[in-house]
Amino acid sequence: MSQLSPKAPITVAYGDGIGPDIMRASLDVMQSAGAQLDIETIEIGEAVYNRGFGSGIEPSAWDSLRRTKVFFKAPITTPQGGGFKSLNVTIRKSLGLYANVRPCAAYAPFVATKHPTMDLVIVRENEEDLYAGIEHRQTDEVFQCLKLITRPGCERIVRYAFEYARANGRNKVTCFTKDNIMKLTDGLFHKVFDEIGAEYPDLEQEHWIVDIGAAKLADTPEIFDVIVMPNLYGDILSDVAAQIAGSVGLAGSANIGAQVSMFEAIHGSAPRLAGQDRANPSGLLLGGVMMLNHLGQSAVAERVHNAWLATLEAGVHTRDIWQDGVSRELVGTRGFAEAVIARLGQEPQCLKPVRYAATAPFVLPPLKSHVPAHKKTVGVDLFVQWRGSADDLAGKLKTIEHGPLALRMITNRGVKVWPEGFPETFCTDHWRCRFLNEGSPIALTDIVALSSRAADAGIDFIKTEHLCTFDGEPGFSLGQGQ
Repeated sequence: MSQLSPKAPITVAYGDGIGPDIMRASLDVMQSAGAQLDIETIEIGEAVYNRGFGSGIEPSAWDSLRRTKVFFKAPITTPQGGGFKSLNVTIRKSLGLYANVRPCAAYAPFVATKHPTMDLVIVRENEEDLYAGIEHRQTDEVFQCLKLITRPGCERIVRYAFEYARANGRNKVTCFTKDNIMKLTDGLFHKVFDEIGAEYPDLEQEHWIVDIGAAKLADTPEIFDVIVMPNLYGDILSDVAAQIAGSVGLAGSANIGAQVSMFEAIHGSAPRLAGQDRANPSGLLLGGVMMLNHLGQSAVAERVHNAWLATLEAGVHTRDIWQDGVSRELVGTRGFAEAVIARLGQEPQCLKPVRYAATAPFVLPPLKSHVPAHKKTVGVDLFVQWRGSADDLAGKLKTIEHGPLALRMITNRGVKVWPEGFPETFCTDHWRCRFLNEGSPIALTDIVALSSRAADAGIDFIKTEHLCTFDGEPGFSLGQGQ
């Protein structure tokens, strides 16, 4: 095979548990296939945590990632207990890796599956949603996690999904949200999907509420092609999709950013199998195939992927995918890599060979600017810790009414309990108390004054949320009766 020059710089981390075993195997296969890689090695994970770095990565490692802009990462182990951050989340958010791309295909009959024609790609938003990790304990009984969805975040991931579909010969893009309940956050994601989708008339488009969409994914995954969704749904359902395709252990993942990208397997470090030559390297190897395409080494990516498919067809299998009557040779990590290397240049006969176009990765256009909405502050939600009844709390809050703000509603866990609440409603010690000025604007000093009167009255308020309209539309969820 002709030499490709110059070599592409990449940063490699061997990780924890089975990480070193599957990384060595994956690099051996790719380099045997002709991959031109200039490797910088960094240490991440358990050993780094133990040296006192709570993020699992040392400051010097960031310099390598900025230099090479490509990270090939084996799984790591995050220690249990407080003070330790998820390194994956840290890397994704710190380096702006906004798109998590996870192909999930079946390899029947060589890998057991109930869905032999399944071939889909999940594009998961990778930076925001509940994974912002902003949590608070607000009362003795109630804890909070903030779900943050931004218009720029939605626009980037949705456009990436459509561009990915077009560049890879896919025909349909599906959006999963729960916007029948979370009308503002998931509602924004759905709205942006519809807006951007209008620019891609060549692609079929659909939206599913995530619960029935997940049921359809588990039951009839062959009806989907590319699925785009917010972070949490994408995290959960990409693992579901990989498992029903055949095995989570076979799935690779790309984390794409504007400056840096990361490639990995989606499974964990499996420390019980460490150093035993038993792990299947396929997930990391297929992550490596995605990396080779990203680097413009598509011919090598095609050569590796087809040899891997030919190895599956030959029945050379690791223990995790072994099937009596189908598998022919049981191998370990090293043996599987050697079997793939022996088949470089071959193509599968039953499974469909892959074809990768020798094109550079697509680049998203700059985000469009939007005219800021006209914002008016019209009220405030005062969150209060209280152990009495809703009526008693309302009576106490009525004593601090003064000026434009008047108490209009009290809810508990989102259910209206005053006025005209139901006696059957179960309440905790966490109450949302809504003060409004009948839709007319108020000054921020009105909110400060209300908070001050609440403090003077001994009302244990936890926080305030300003209620605003944007171009006349409420920027807050409405309670019953509003």
